[in-house]
Amino acid sequence: MRADEAVPLGRTGLRVTRLGLGLASLGGLFAPVSDRDAALTVDRAWDVGVRLFDTAPVYGYGRSERRAGAALAGRPAGQYTLCTKVGRLIVPGGTDTQPFWADPPPGVGPRRDYSYAGVMRSVEDSLERLGLDRIDVLHVHDPDEDFPAAVSDAYRALAELRARGAVGAVSIGVNHAQVAARYLREVAAPGPDCVMLAGRYNLLDRSGLDELLPLCAAKGVAVMVAGVYQSGLLADPRPGAPHGYSTVPGDLAGRVAAWHALCRDHGVPPTAAAVQFPFGHAAVTSVVVGARTPDEVEDTARMLAHPVPPAFWAAARAAGLLPPGVPVPAS
Repeated sequence: MRADEAVPLGRTGLRVTRLGLGLASLGGLFAPVSDRDAALTVDRAWDVGVRLFDTAPVYGYGRSERRAGAALAGRPAGQYTLCTKVGRLIVPGGTDTQPFWADPPPGVGPRRDYSYAGVMRSVEDSLERLGLDRIDVLHVHDPDEDFPAAVSDAYRALAELRARGAVGAVSIGVNHAQVAARYLREVAAPGPDCVMLAGRYNLLDRSGLDELLPLCAAKGVAVMVAGVYQSGLLADPRPGAPHGYSTVPGDLAGRVAAWHALCRDHGVPPTAAAVQFPFGHAAVTSVVVGARTPDEVEDTARMLAHPVPPAFWAAARAAGLLPPGVPVPAS
C-alpha cells in the first residue's frame, strides 16, 4: 500500500491519503520540536505523498495548529485534507493542563468547553491560528469529557458549520471505542461522517472491532485509525525507550514480545505489520501516525509499502495473537 494512495472519506466529498500525519508531536508532545524541524517534517510528508494532516488546539496549546498553518501555507487548500478539533479552548489562565507538553506557550492553557458558543469560538480561534477560512474535518475531541454537551450542543454547532460549508466533514476524535459507539447511536441524524479512533484498533488492542467498526460500516461512517504503535511499544519496546509507558504490564509485555518474535521469524518489521493491520477492515480509510522528524515520516511511508505476506497473518492466527474473525489486509 502506498502512502499517497487517495480514497474517498466515506460519504463525504473529501478524499484522503492512506497515510496521514498526526501533528501532536509537532506541538511538543513529550519533547520539544523546533519551528524548523516541524516545517521540515511536514515538507517531507508532502514529498512522500501524504495529504492528510491532523491537529488540535490542545496540541502544544495552539502551537501545533500554528505550525501546521505555516507549513501548509502556499499549498492549494484543495490538495490536502486538514483536520482539527473542538472541546477545549486555549485561553489565558486555562487550567485543564496536561503534563506531557514539553514547552507550552506561557500564560495560556486549555479550558474544556463543549457548548455551542464554545465550539464556535474554538473554530474561529483555530482558523486564526491555521491562517485558513475553512476546515476540512472537524472532530469533537474526547467527547467523554462532557458527553451530554458533546453529543448535543457541540454536535449541533458542527452540523450547522457543515450545512453552511464552513467544514467539510463532522467527526469525533476518541481514545475509547465504546464512547464512540455510544456517540454514534445517540447523536441526532445524520450524525458524524467519520471517526478518529486512537489506540483501540491495532495489533495489541482490537477493542474497536467489538462494536464500533461494525457500526461504522453499517452507517457508512469512515474510520481514521491512530495509535497503531501502541504508544511506541511496537516500534521500540526497550525499557527507557520513548513509548509512553513508565511500566509495561506483564501481559502486555508478553504480547509485545510475541509480536516482535513473530516479525523476526518472518522478516517483517513490526512497524510494517502495525501500520498495515488496520486496513484489513473495510471501514478504515486511513492510518494517522505522528512524527517529529522528516526521517520518521519517510520510515512510516516505507513501512506502509513493505511487503507483508499472507503467511505472516496466518502465523499470527496460529500463535493466538489474532483471534479468528479478525480481518487482515489483503496481500
